[in-house]
Amino acid sequence: MPRHPGARDAGRMKNGIRQLLSRLLAARPEMPLSFYALDVLFRRLLRQNAGVRWAVHHTSTIRSPERLTAGRGSFPGDSPGVYINADNGVSIGDFTNLGPQVGLISANHDAVDNGVGVAAPPLRVGSFCWLGMGAVVLPGVALGDFTIVGAGAVVTRSFPEGYCVLAGNPARILRHLNREECDAQARSTYERHAARK
Repeated sequence: MPRHPGARDAGRMKNGIRQLLSRLLAARPEMPLSFYALDVLFRRLLRQNAGVRWAVHHTSTIRSPERLTAGRGSFPGDSPGVYINADNGVSIGDFTNLGPQVGLISANHDAVDNGVGVAAPPLRVGSFCWLGMGAVVLPGVALGDFTIVGAGAVVTRSFPEGYCVLAGNPARILRHLNREECDAQARSTYERHAARK
């Protein structure tokens, strides 16, 4: 049976669209297409988290996204239920992961009058950090590179030296990580990331 003359053009167009989508999604190949479809619905049509420059899970909230910066390979808010208050500024380094229901709180209010904000330094999370499910980081905290925060931990003070595992409420250092192994992993990750471009 002869093919319709437009069938070849339709097939080329379908392949072109498929290639375009795969290039667009190449940065996050592990994410299903449905994640991006929901992102379009909630962020672009319903304007939830509209100011964020990357795809955000529809159950996550990012307040003051213009004061949030994220490095290469970091997509804060892509896990379910993440809450980021960036009123006083939040910066996140390269290749840092936030688990579900993580809270990054850069601002607080007066103890007596909750309508009055309290100034605090920006919250900083280094590169190659991992914040486990339900971890909370409070205003003014600085976490150095390769800081792992255990699930449910509440980080009330800074750990700028990094290369450690934190847990508890308030969070404390459980153990230190091998700096040479971590730095080798960082070099490998940057090389792989550069090769994908």
